[in-house]
Amino acid sequence: MIQGLLLLLVPTLAFRGLGALGVARFASWRDSAAHGLAVMLALTGAAHFTPDSLTVMPSHDDLTAMVPSFVPVPDAVVYLTGILELLGAAGLVLPATRRAAGVCLALLFVCLLPANVSAAVHDVPLNGEPATPLWFRVPEQALYIAVALWAARAPAARRAGRPAAA
Repeated sequence: MIQGLLLLLVPTLAFRGLGALGVARFASWRDSAAHGLAVMLALTGAAHFTPDSLTVMPSHDDLTAMVPSFVPVPDAVVYLTGILELLGAAGLVLPATRRAAGVCLALLFVCLLPANVSAAVHDVPLNGEPATPLWFRVPEQALYIAVALWAARAPAARRAGRPAAA
């Protein structure tokens, strides 16, 4: 149930630790969170293309089962959202595209909310594990939206019209 959160929190903390050790790329919590979210999205995006025979993560079939019945061509939608997650991950690690990537990912996470609700309501298991309950899924999705939007914000120095510190 908490694997998704761990996929965000562990890399974020690791990147922030590197920042504390002097790696300028991870000098702020916002930069570290953007990279942590990118790691999470790279892994979850890859799951959209994973066959059932690989049991270390949810598979394409698991994710297709989450898609609500009102969505046409669920198989293609899962592939498309996987591509969007991978593109979003790449966009987050590049400072020039981070703002657009963060906003687009927040919108994607909003669009994915019905699939998460459907999976909880219809008890859809992921990778053979019980479905994540709705009381956990919705706040988890809200956290991802918040982190994406936070990552999209320019540093305070740039918002004030000053160049960002190195």
